Amino acid sequence: MKFDRLENLIGSISLDKLEKSTVLIIGLGGVGGYVVEALTRSNIGNLILVDFDKVDITNFNRQIIAINTNVSKYKVDCFVNRIKEINNKCKVDSYKLKINSENINNIFSKRIDFVVDAIDDVKAKTAIINYCLDHNISFISSMGTGNRLDPSKLIITTLDKTQNDPLAKVMRKKFNDKEKKRIIVCTSLELPIKVKNKKTIGSTSFVPSSAGLLIASYIVKKLIK
Repeated sequence: MKFDRLENLIGSISLDKLEKSTVLIIGLGGVGGYVVEALTRSNIGNLILVDFDKVDITNFNRQIIAINTNVSKYKVDCFVNRIKEINNKCKVDSYKLKINSENINNIFSKRIDFVVDAIDDVKAKTAIINYCLDHNISFISSMGTGNRLDPSKLIITTLDKTQNDPLAKVMRKKFNDKEKKRIIVCTSLELPIKVKNKKTIGSTSFVPSSAGLLIASYIVKKLIK
């Protein structure tokens, strides 16, 4: 069976829990794409994917879905096909949608066990986090992975404990002290490297992907407890 080796590690009861779980992933880029990949290979039975973007050649250095045959195709469509190739029992809902405070209700129409925020847009991140806090939904938010070279500096912590992360610094200003302690994030302790072209964030194949795998690991462990 496909997931025998996972079952050997966590047991049949936990494997069944994963199959009955629903995870929402918002943002299918360098981080979110690897979250989807790892959760699919962890027997998560229901995935909800949200992304408005298409695969571009600039994605090739870091995104698992970025291959020649996928260029100019919607990322959500590419991932739906990929998931079915890995685990055709997985039920997938997909939304070609750019999240904002007005349309966020559309993607929470069913029970969701865990939410992954893997986008860069501050307003959208804030809307997602606020929705999860208000509705008591478990979630994790990815902070910055660009302009970094050391995946070993990635950690999972709460927003109030972040440092050396410009995106986390911006996000800290959006929430009060009590809220910041409730917001679980994946962040890097590595100082961002200064790049020549400041308008374009530098990235690697190994830091965003490692963040995605770390997030997926955190989710699986939380779901099976």
